[in-house]
Amino acid sequence: MTFLSADAAEPPRASLPWRNELIRTAREIWGLNAPVADFAGQLHQESGWAPDARSPAGAQGMAQFMPATAKWVSQLYPELRENKPFNPSWAIRALVQYDHQLWKSLPAKDNCQRMAFTLSAYNGGQGWVNRDKKLAAAKGLDASIWFEHVERVNAGRSAANWRENRHYPEAILYQHASRYLQWGQASCLY
Repeated sequence: MTFLSADAAEPPRASLPWRNELIRTAREIWGLNAPVADFAGQLHQESGWAPDARSPAGAQGMAQFMPATAKWVSQLYPELRENKPFNPSWAIRALVQYDHQLWKSLPAKDNCQRMAFTLSAYNGGQGWVNRDKKLAAAKGLDASIWFEHVERVNAGRSAANWRENRHYPEAILYQHASRYLQWGQASCLY
């Protein structure tokens, strides 16, 4: 595993118009110690900061919400009720808000592991993360640690979905977030 380093590439030009909005939204929802670099890395991974992004599977906008998830998120949070996944402000707020909800419901050994669980749940669903944690514990692994423990088990996802989900936290936390350290903290800075 490669750990996040401070000498990564600069943020891409496409991210710059959204920098202040992401920082402001993250700090409003998470507080002054918000892991802004992680959220920026997540948006980088999801869409490359493209507001009009569409995946072949149907995910939409900068945060790549599936239509059913976008509808659910818009019902969950009154400030997102307009359900506009192609609106960058909506997408940023929805991503940060949803990550916060996942974070609060997924205990872990430390903040790095907790963010990895949060990102896995964002990508593949919290139910899968909970099933994976249970399976990891049954196999004698530490269910409070994502890397090298829970990430190694598959409680039933398809092989393709499992591979994508396992790559997702690592790509964000150890590849992309380091580009955005000027914007704010990262969970896994070692």
